[in-house]
Amino acid sequence: MPLKALDIYKLLPKKNCKECGDPTCLTFAMKLAAGKADLDLCPYLDDKAKSVLGATTRPPIKLVKLGVGERSFSVGEEFVLYRHDKTFYHPPGIMFTVSDTQSDEEIAAVTARVKDETLTRVGAELKFNGTAIVNTTGTVEAYARAVAAVEKTAGLPEVLISDNPQALAAALVLCGSYRPLISAATPENYKQMCALAKQHGCRLVVREPTLEGLAKLTKDCAAEGVSNVVLDLASKSLGDYLSRSTAIRQLAITREVPDLGYPVYLDATAFEDQDAAIALGIVKYASVIVTSPLSQPSAKAALTLRQNIYTDPQKPIQMNPGLYRVGTPGKDAPVLMTVNFSLTYFTLQGYLESTRIPCFMLIVDTEGLSVLTSVAAGKLNESLVRDAIKKFGVENEVSHRKLIIPGYAAPLSGRIEEATSWKVLVGPRDAAEIGDFLVQEWKP
Repeated sequence: MPLKALDIYKLLPKKNCKECGDPTCLTFAMKLAAGKADLDLCPYLDDKAKSVLGATTRPPIKLVKLGVGERSFSVGEEFVLYRHDKTFYHPPGIMFTVSDTQSDEEIAAVTARVKDETLTRVGAELKFNGTAIVNTTGTVEAYARAVAAVEKTAGLPEVLISDNPQALAAALVLCGSYRPLISAATPENYKQMCALAKQHGCRLVVREPTLEGLAKLTKDCAAEGVSNVVLDLASKSLGDYLSRSTAIRQLAITREVPDLGYPVYLDATAFEDQDAAIALGIVKYASVIVTSPLSQPSAKAALTLRQNIYTDPQKPIQMNPGLYRVGTPGKDAPVLMTVNFSLTYFTLQGYLESTRIPCFMLIVDTEGLSVLTSVAAGKLNESLVRDAIKKFGVENEVSHRKLIIPGYAAPLSGRIEEATSWKVLVGPRDAAEIGDFLVQEWKP
């Protein structure tokens, strides 16, 4: 079990030093307990204390980085069983499969799709993460060709899947410096697989059908010098995966079995209902999900679900404050002020676009709160609006001095007029009525 702050405090040397950030070391102990500080910040800890504290203060699930460069991604380093307890931090990488039975053109088409396909949703660009290359033929030559075809198309994170160590070795000559994930080490071949992983700096999938076997295998791989591993649960059904992945997360975050404190790997192609497997993996702790290329509806569903599950439930989704254009507004275009709660922004933007009336949207920073909530909490006020008009140069964009505010902000209309010297028009409470409002009320 993890130590509490006071337990950690008792183990600290109580030196009056600046390195720990607090003369009494109590702040440092609290940061260690929360996983927000590094033991190396304290130069006075002896090896025994570091050994005890290191096992209890490091993240319960190891952080593993796949790939290099702009499209690399990290998985693991999670702290909770339920996202509403805190949040989930590292979304799973979703990897499309290609096979060495496919032509170079077919492989290039899949990798180009992974590289370029983007779903824009609530201001975020959602993408798939990489390519999993399957050694279906079992031959070295065909596999090396398939990996080379992937490398020609896109510098994306890769999973190399083969039961033939020679095929993996040939593939790693082409891409080993890019931190691919290789699959899979088993009790029978782990020494050979660890040797490949060490030689090329790869991440390693370890596969075993029992939790006890997995824990032993990760320990054996660590003894061989490979600690960047992900766990393949070798599940036979979705129910089996759910049971095992939940058990592993519980044992890892409570630190009851530290040797299971690694990210989880899920091969969705092994199940009859691949879409259901992807959804279950996203919701229940998979960190790397391998799937055949998805149809457009399935792709949108997977990306949307992943975004929802890995959005902090304790923090509203926010837009960046600023002056946004709808269409090509001129000097006489209306200016509509609203808050930076993303749902409010995109709802209003959608209705404004449907009116085909060019206009400006002035988005003010209410820390992601809705209009009604921000008015009630005092986050939306006349000073905020006045400062936003000046900061974003609204006066330089339009020739008039009229500002449309949301209906729920009507109590602030007089104060906003006094603070800004702009004439304030109170818009509708329902964004769906904004079109009729502009037609009837807007006169520059």
